Amino acid sequence: MSRDKAGKGLMADSVVVLGAGMVGVSVALHLRRRGCDVVLVDRQGPGEGASFGNGGLIQREAVYPHAFPRSFSELLRIARNNAVDVSYHPLALPSYASPLLRYWWHSEPARYAQVVLAWSALIRTCLDEHLALARDTEAMALLRPIGFMRLFRDPAALEAAAAAAEIGKREHDVNFSILDSKALAAAEPHLLVERAGALHWTDPLSVSDPHALTLAYFRRFLEAGGSFMTGDATTLASAGSGWKIQAQDGPVEAARAVVALGAWAPKVTQPLGYAPPIFGKRGYHYHYGMQGNAVLNRPIIDTDAGFALMPMRAGVRLTTGAEFAGTDAAATPIQLDRAEPVARKLLPLADRVEDKPWLGVRPCMPDMLPVIGPLPKHASVWCAFGHGHQGLTLGPTTGRLVAEMMTGEKPFVDPAPYRPERF
Repeated sequence: MSRDKAGKGLMADSVVVLGAGMVGVSVALHLRRRGCDVVLVDRQGPGEGASFGNGGLIQREAVYPHAFPRSFSELLRIARNNAVDVSYHPLALPSYASPLLRYWWHSEPARYAQVVLAWSALIRTCLDEHLALARDTEAMALLRPIGFMRLFRDPAALEAAAAAAEIGKREHDVNFSILDSKALAAAEPHLLVERAGALHWTDPLSVSDPHALTLAYFRRFLEAGGSFMTGDATTLASAGSGWKIQAQDGPVEAARAVVALGAWAPKVTQPLGYAPPIFGKRGYHYHYGMQGNAVLNRPIIDTDAGFALMPMRAGVRLTTGAEFAGTDAAATPIQLDRAEPVARKLLPLADRVEDKPWLGVRPCMPDMLPVIGPLPKHASVWCAFGHGHQGLTLGPTTGRLVAEMMTGEKPFVDPAPYRPERF
């Protein structure tokens, strides 16, 4: 990392970014474009964490974050622990008690309405910010403007979803169309069952390879003069007026640090006096081939069963909902076991592509908002984590916002709702 010409200390614009997922790569790229001397550090390769295995959607429609269920029937369904969309390890629940209680509190309708205002301010920017990084690169071929569809069995449920979508369109400028059963069959002719229809969100970009997209942005970072090192973020320690981390090729020193470690962020921030109430929602996926000449034209979410099927380079990706378990607990892909038979009745899936499922952890906050800004007790350490299900969607937005704040520019989004000291 750069030192000043006199060798007396670290350059003020030197930054080490901890975490090379979509968020960390985007932060590093935006900082480098503003002239900062940036080293990106991760224990594994860029994009190999949660950014690798998500659903592959840039979700412009996702202006309403996932609220905690408030109906007794829904809570009872989840408590039975036999659903496709939600599963939990009973022994892990005590560690979730405090953040989930706060999550429930923030989901109260009046408080939730304020959350939506702050959350939607970020979501509104996601398409423009991704395209700004992808333009004139190979990444553009990965971003498909086809949206995705939610399938419904019950006409009344489809009607209710359409009414809610109308509110979203009116209040947040999201776009959609409604397909009846015949239009859905025409759009996806290889569906094996009839559905009442579908809600087609038309704004989102479908990503054919999320890992490749992260790598494309990473290459832009390297081309701009940034550097990458393999290292252990938990070794972050103060070093004079700056910070030092141990990497495979030796220590890395910088005037400032950015923590973009997703669900593992507290391992770095807690020793610095900041313990955010982050909790992980684990998710799994498998890829499948398709029988014969069958195809899936666009991503679909089966609303009743609670899983998603995404057409990707590697095959059709079957993704699960949320599993509540210890962050480092062994994989228990029971949700995939429950979802696969249902998915095979929906589409003519062939064999699995992989021998074992992928597992990742979504970093969630009780108030459903990410943590963006300097640490309360260490102004030279910055936070960029807690994006829940939308790390892929909001990586470039967060990258720009953090870089503007760190370099003294006027932030293009008001950062106040995401400040770390709110906890």
